[in-house]
Amino acid sequence: MVSFQTQSPARVLLWVILATGVGSGAQARDPVAGKAKAGMCATCHGPLGLSQLPNAPHLAGQPAIYLVEQLKNYRSGKRQNDVMSVIAKPLTDQEIDDLSAWYASIQISVTAP
Repeated sequence: MVSFQTQSPARVLLWVILATGVGSGAQARDPVAGKAKAGMCATCHGPLGLSQLPNAPHLAGQPAIYLVEQLKNYRSGKRQNDVMSVIAKPLTDQEIDDLSAWYASIQISVTAP
């Protein structure tokens, strides 16, 4: 764990740049493009990322970094699922970033009865 209180401002800025991919030539994540691409996901995960199936997780509100990692794991075969392995295989890094941005942008809330 990094303590930013003991780091110089320049070092903190470097950590932020490395963590966000700024300066790496990475394209920005586009939730609008992700929403357009998410049609293929809606059958199992619901049109707004809220699944109605017992074996498909909710995607709405999940952190983008988590969704990116999981989709890349399915694409590479590191994580296995009969459906997701096929769905993720042809996705580009940009499509994965966009899909992740879309699902992460969906605001969900929980209220007590």
